Amino acid sequence: PTSAQVSVVPHSGRFCYTLDNNLLTTEQRQFYEDNGYLLIKKLVSDEDIERFRKEFTRICKREVKPPGVMIMKDESLRSQFGQSEKVVNKVQDFQEDAELFRYCTLPEVLKYVECFTGPNIMAMHTMLINKLPDSDKQTFLHPMHQDLHYFPFRPASRIVCAWTAMERAHEDNGCLVVQPGTHKTALKPHGYPEWEGKTNKLFHGLLEEDEKIPKVHLVMEKGDTVFFHPLLIHGSGINRTSGFRKSISCHFASSDCHYIDVKNTTQEHLEKELEEMVRKKYNAISVQLKDIWNFRARLVQGERINL
Repeated sequence: PTSAQVSVVPHSGRFCYTLDNNLLTTEQRQFYEDNGYLLIKKLVSDEDIERFRKEFTRICKREVKPPGVMIMKDESLRSQFGQSEKVVNKVQDFQEDAELFRYCTLPEVLKYVECFTGPNIMAMHTMLINKLPDSDKQTFLHPMHQDLHYFPFRPASRIVCAWTAMERAHEDNGCLVVQPGTHKTALKPHGYPEWEGKTNKLFHGLLEEDEKIPKVHLVMEKGDTVFFHPLLIHGSGINRTSGFRKSISCHFASSDCHYIDVKNTTQEHLEKELEEMVRKKYNAISVQLKDIWNFRARLVQGERINL
């Protein structure tokens, strides 16, 4: 159930979502244009993944405390497991952690990123996801969503996510699920799904989901990396195994992108929620969404222009 099962329909005209380069084949470019994602096998080495895993463990144990990092936990498990990776679902905004941020600077990753963003590349949003084994009490299912919902910058076609499996990801442990071709649609309204007691902070999802659009489960081996468009509708399933399903990711954008005002748009309620979280965390009197993103953003290649 990978890219091979999704049809590629050739069409005339220029490419909209990829840039001219010597790396992607015409077939790969066409696949991304049609489906909104591209899976590259064995892109990141086992050695690098082990280094990221060790650093994640150190952060969970509070042996290192990178500034700005957001550690998202399942509080219901803390009394049982204390400070350990068994309660941490996600380490977000690791741009100030030298070891994890290496992921965003790997030449093998950046050469693909450049095919979507161009030469001036900003790392905008970083995450290491540790999908916990599920139980009846809580779920780490991420509802179907579009990442652009979280981003106050445009154009969407110059933004791309690189998502690398840190171990085998499959249906049983909650691999990524995508709806091919949905990157060609507009940004849809998002909010918290009506799952009683099973919503995680900022895990927004589509308010209306079209069940008729086929879904593809991206079965990935350790080191496999998928690049996808920020409007592609995707999510992840429940981890029904006893192990942890780790992945590391970064949303990259061209530094030519520009910030937009999300007031009076479907993103406005997210802006308020995020600003309130940051105000509480840092005791800040006034925080604007653009300030939060300026703090997160780091140049990884070329020149910093707008972002």
